Amino acid sequence: MNTPVAFLIFRRLDLTVRVFERIRQARPPKLLIVADGPRTSQDAALCAETRRVVERVDWPCEVQRNYSEHNMGCRDRIASGLDWVFSRVPEAIVLEDDCEPCPSFFGFCETLLGHYRDSDRVMHICGSNFLVHWPGAYSYHFSRYAHMWGWATWARAWRHMDLQMRTWKEFRNSGMEELFSDKDARRHWVQKLDPIAKGTRTDTWDYPWQYSIWARRGVSIVPHTNLVANIGFREDATRTRTGALANLPVGEAAASFRHPSEVTFDDKADQTVFLQVFGGQRTKLRKSLRYKLSKPVRVYRKLRERWSASRSSATPAA
Repeated sequence: MNTPVAFLIFRRLDLTVRVFERIRQARPPKLLIVADGPRTSQDAALCAETRRVVERVDWPCEVQRNYSEHNMGCRDRIASGLDWVFSRVPEAIVLEDDCEPCPSFFGFCETLLGHYRDSDRVMHICGSNFLVHWPGAYSYHFSRYAHMWGWATWARAWRHMDLQMRTWKEFRNSGMEELFSDKDARRHWVQKLDPIAKGTRTDTWDYPWQYSIWARRGVSIVPHTNLVANIGFREDATRTRTGALANLPVGEAAASFRHPSEVTFDDKADQTVFLQVFGGQRTKLRKSLRYKLSKPVRVYRKLRERWSASRSSATPAA
């Protein structure tokens, strides 16, 4: 393996141990570690212990560190950390402390970083496939969606990161219709991105990166088999505490690659992701005639449940 790895850590010791072990097995020649600082005095010991884990580099490796002594928060720490990473290396594989890859993830990313190094439209390589498996004639497909749980990119792509989403208003009024033919998908992403662009939501770096790819008319690569499990869905997570995407099954990338002949979106795969992962099926169901006709029945059931509950609470104990 010849590709640098960027490892983003905070205070989750046990998860960091697991992901670091995967990195140790891959033996990258350069490891760039980005760490946020403690939020509270109770965090300080956990942050320090987590940082000690990544000192256990026992293979030939140049290690560079970018540690914050105060808490910057998820958005600013990861965005600034990746700015630092890509000021030092032209391309990298990126792992957070809760994203555990399979062994072939590293080779998958490294091969495609080389294959598309000079293809400006290709901006992001996913390790995750939220559908777990997507059949196809090739080893991967091109997608509108840049999944962030184990990924890779180039400095030439990251330089277009627009954390403040300065051009969102113009893109929302013109580019979204070009990108999404499905009105429900357009509405979904406008609702997600509007608060970030307005500054009313300030806890996320990944949506601005997704937007930055869209603004450049870029594409992401998604493996046909999921290569990374998010093992961090629990109470000490910053955002993802519960959800259907926790600990998705992981496979392995094929040893030999079959590359698509052209860079074009797999519209069927993207629509399936929107429907099954991003709530599209639920949105369309709520708009359907059957759902609207069933509304009186649902209202009646809720009222009956409340009435029954109120009667139970009002009944004196024997």
